[in-house]
Amino acid sequence: MKYQTYICALLIISWMGLSAQVASHAPTTSATTAPANSPKPSAIQVSDKPVARVNGAVLTDRDLLREMYSIFPYAQQHDGFPKAQEAAIRQGALEMIIFEELVYQEAVRRKVTIPLQQVKQGEAAFEAQFGSPDRYQEYLRVEMQGNPELMRLKIRRSMMIEEVLKTDVDDKSNVTLAEAREYYNKHPQRFTTPESYSIQTISILPPKDADPTKLTAQQKADVQRRADDALRQAKNAQSYEQFGLLAERISEDDYRVNMGLHKAVQAADLSPEMLTILAGMKPGTLSGLIPVEGAYTIIRLNSHSVPTKKSFEEVKSPLRVELQKEKYETLRANLDKQLRAKAKIEIV
Repeated sequence: MKYQTYICALLIISWMGLSAQVASHAPTTSATTAPANSPKPSAIQVSDKPVARVNGAVLTDRDLLREMYSIFPYAQQHDGFPKAQEAAIRQGALEMIIFEELVYQEAVRRKVTIPLQQVKQGEAAFEAQFGSPDRYQEYLRVEMQGNPELMRLKIRRSMMIEEVLKTDVDDKSNVTLAEAREYYNKHPQRFTTPESYSIQTISILPPKDADPTKLTAQQKADVQRRADDALRQAKNAQSYEQFGLLAERISEDDYRVNMGLHKAVQAADLSPEMLTILAGMKPGTLSGLIPVEGAYTIIRLNSHSVPTKKSFEEVKSPLRVELQKEKYETLRANLDKQLRAKAKIEIV
């Protein structure tokens, strides 16, 4: 649940010697000391100055820092946030705390209630993170003036936010098998592996400083002679490894450094002439000499993969997760837009 992430972040900030802070709808407290085993202080300082007002509710730089730590929890280890990312993290955190405040206010408008027992369960989960009752009591004494009710206010607020998100986003983002199958049927190309060929090549090229379209008779004869010799040697290569070692030794194209191996080439990316040549070959056979702009290439076909389509049974689970995530993000964005449309938001 989101409130668990929230109170974890709250715990981090509290142990850094910062005073606990709630938005303007709840009481605030001030800490003067931190536990002896508190982590190294952050390079970022807070002063409870406002960073935004949402329908009059004040959000402070302490609220902002709490969310920034939620987005980038490693900041504590690095004495702050990466300079290149800090602005983006800050903006993302600002948008999040505004959204949470809007959702909380919507929960209050709807008169959402959280049973005391549920709040106490959340408090128990929070307490368990301290490792011992004594450490938790010390936290309450320092940060909550010894009053557990202040912590319950924080937890209750987060649970109220969670309840609105559950009814407006979570519950509505479910994707049924029928919906997933409909998507699968409408987008067959997504689940089809295209036809492809895996090949090795040995290429014999004209001189580097020669224009391939203006080779002399002598240059053409030299390229032809070297290509014939390469083909003769290639025919004696009985395996992928033997052909590859030969390619490394005599081939003049860039693929020689990788045993002449090309990544799998999709049929759609090949010329009609090349497809015709490959169509007449079987895995493990050679093409013969293929003239290409004054050069010659020898192809060894390693494998030919025909188009295959994954069944719905194979993809249904990850597809539902993917579609549900997309649906969730859309619903959440729409909720944010709707709440902002009727709110007064001031960035300070």
